[in-house]
Amino acid sequence: MSEARRGELALVAATAVWGITFAMVQDAVAQLPVLAFLAYRFLVAAAIVAPLSRRGLRRLSRQGLRAGLLMGAFLTAGYVLQTYALQHTTASNAGFLTGLFTPLTPLLAWLILRSELSRTAVASALVATAGVALLSGVGGRLHPLGDSLAIGCAIAFSFHILATDRAVAGHDTGALLTVQLAVVGVCCFVAAAVAGELEAPAGGATWSALAVTAVLASAGGFFAQTYAQRHASPGRTALILACEPVFAGLFGWLLAGDRLAAAGWAGAGLIVAAILAVDLVPRLRPPRPLPEG
Repeated sequence: MSEARRGELALVAATAVWGITFAMVQDAVAQLPVLAFLAYRFLVAAAIVAPLSRRGLRRLSRQGLRAGLLMGAFLTAGYVLQTYALQHTTASNAGFLTGLFTPLTPLLAWLILRSELSRTAVASALVATAGVALLSGVGGRLHPLGDSLAIGCAIAFSFHILATDRAVAGHDTGALLTVQLAVVGVCCFVAAAVAGELEAPAGGATWSALAVTAVLASAGGFFAQTYAQRHASPGRTALILACEPVFAGLFGWLLAGDRLAAAGWAGAGLIVAAILAVDLVPRLRPPRPLPEG
């Protein structure tokens, strides 16, 4: 089997894991406070990645450390919003709406960095907006709070991508990842302690979710993505990564009993179409957020 094919298969597996985590985390945070769950997840992930990135960490400059801290701040905001969203909307909705970071990123790059804005980017954003309207209530049950939090998560991930784009060229990727994971874990741990929400994990669903999200989704998923991007073509890599919301919808249906009305499926389809439009146009394709999308 070629290196490219192995990379693609590893990325398919990682993307499926990222998709299944929406339903698993939804079950886990019904038993464990959100901030405590995120603290345990990301501290464990950082502890796994740090030894593998120790050379890069030793060489990381102050500028690289500042970049990692900024990326970690956006990553913290994204995961906190996403995890709280799962308490107030379906796993399917959270998965599809989180995927909005892809069409949102070119718009934010134009607004903040004055980057060129193409017709494809504008059209993708309009299609995604129509998809959100359909998915979030037209012809189905409304989830205003949860869906709003998921959209906020997508915006935070878009800012994270912009910060990543500035940092990855000059600094070790593994070192940046370790800093980000540690930032999320420490911030959530401190916030949970202040809020009196530090609790020991209990129950099989919680432990399973922690194991999958920390080991497979955060640490393993990053290495799978890095391997794939080194050996597989950018177009095929982007296409596989764009399937994450589809996996989230599939596992939401299988594991959480999510059911979308016809309008909801139409909205989900429009969001995936917008993601594909951006992902498959090379000059629009942004770096993927770390550790996962």
